[in-house]
Amino acid sequence: MRGSLWQLGQSIIRRLSEADKKAVARRYFASEADLKKTVLYDFHVAHGGKMVPFAGWSMPIQYKDSIMDSTVNCRENGGMFDVSHMCGLSLKGKDSVSFLEKLVIADVAGLAPGTGTLTVFTNEKGGAIDDSVITKVKDDHIYLVVNAGCRDKDLAHIEEHMKAFKAKGGDVSWHIHDERSLLALQVCAEMTFL
Repeated sequence: MRGSLWQLGQSIIRRLSEADKKAVARRYFASEADLKKTVLYDFHVAHGGKMVPFAGWSMPIQYKDSIMDSTVNCRENGGMFDVSHMCGLSLKGKDSVSFLEKLVIADVAGLAPGTGTLTVFTNEKGGAIDDSVITKVKDDHIYLVVNAGCRDKDLAHIEEHMKAFKAKGGDVSWHIHDERSLLALQVCAEMTFL
């Protein structure tokens, strides 16, 4: 079975590498000149990272090894990923929890300090706008990560509601952490079922 998957992976890699670069640029709707670069961009290039457009950013899709080798290594040993294109932000103030609970489906008040959850931003009708990961740092400080591709939409949604909330006397402010990098560690744990 592994050989078949490996052959399929190699076939896909060959097809992708033969793709017309102009078609790839059109697919992602950005020219190289328009792409943002994470703080780790130079590191990726110096270590042979194959940079591709993703959500308006130049991101590494592969290094010198094959995608299959990289996947196997990640499954066996773990992997670290530059996810600095994601948007991290902090909400602070005594009303930050109650403010955020008006925007997402999570029980933010019920989170213990230092814990987090996956949640969804909703519109006024309860429809999903986007997902997010939130961490309750402490009762008056919430850290959120929103998707790069929905950054502008999500931030506009938060800002619109924050203005109204503050106009009614709510104590909440925010800081968008564009000065930081964000890394994700992926480890595959072996599970035993009884």
